[in-house]
Amino acid sequence: MRLTVLGCSGSMPGPDSPASGYLVEAGGARLVLDLGNGALGPLQRLVGVAGLAELDAVVLSHLHPDHCMDLCGLYVALRYGVPSSRRVPVYGPDETAERMAAAYGKEQDPGLSGEFDFRTYPASPAEAIAVGSLTVRVVRVEHPVPAYAVRVEHEGRSLVYSGDTAATPALVDLARGADLLLCEAAYTDGADNPPGIHLTGREAGEHAAAAGARRLVVTHVPPWGDPRRAAEHASAVYDGPVELAAPGGHWEV
Repeated sequence: MRLTVLGCSGSMPGPDSPASGYLVEAGGARLVLDLGNGALGPLQRLVGVAGLAELDAVVLSHLHPDHCMDLCGLYVALRYGVPSSRRVPVYGPDETAERMAAAYGKEQDPGLSGEFDFRTYPASPAEAIAVGSLTVRVVRVEHPVPAYAVRVEHEGRSLVYSGDTAATPALVDLARGADLLLCEAAYTDGADNPPGIHLTGREAGEHAAAAGARRLVVTHVPPWGDPRRAAEHASAVYDGPVELAAPGGHWEV
């Protein structure tokens, strides 16, 4: 699999990066993990405008704007720019279709369903979602709104994306033995952080270590944060390689 960062700025777009968005490619399949503010631009550079209609799926970890708002722009492209006879599958929490229709200012029926095939996540992480040649599993994690971590597998290789989460054994279980863990580290270690929302760099490292993940990529550091410090704190508790997500960065998994 090939993982490419569209944007990795936490909580909002930063001066040098869009908000969260990642492209996973393998075996001819193209899967987008989150599509936050600004991420649609880099996606077009990678797949072309016409390629937007050929995406195999969009997977939304949760419905905060920095993870889903550019779905509205994708709707515009599919509706007016590159019309297609197929609808792009969009996986997300309950009420994703209704929330995205409201974000665009449309009535809930039909909402954005002319261009998107909205699908709610399975109740059990054991239930797999097939996206082309990719296998996707999700698990509910700890965040103020319904939020999910995502595991993507292809031919024996695996990557796990934390989405937004506070410390939780659910992420450890999902990331068990993963070849790459793409993990948020929005909070600064040592600060008086509100509970139940995000991880620190050290906590990202602790989750990677507990899961036995082979590689850790730290992401979702907000513009006022220090990504290098987050990676250093992760490295203090995790023996594997620790890297920083950056726009355009890519990994072969």
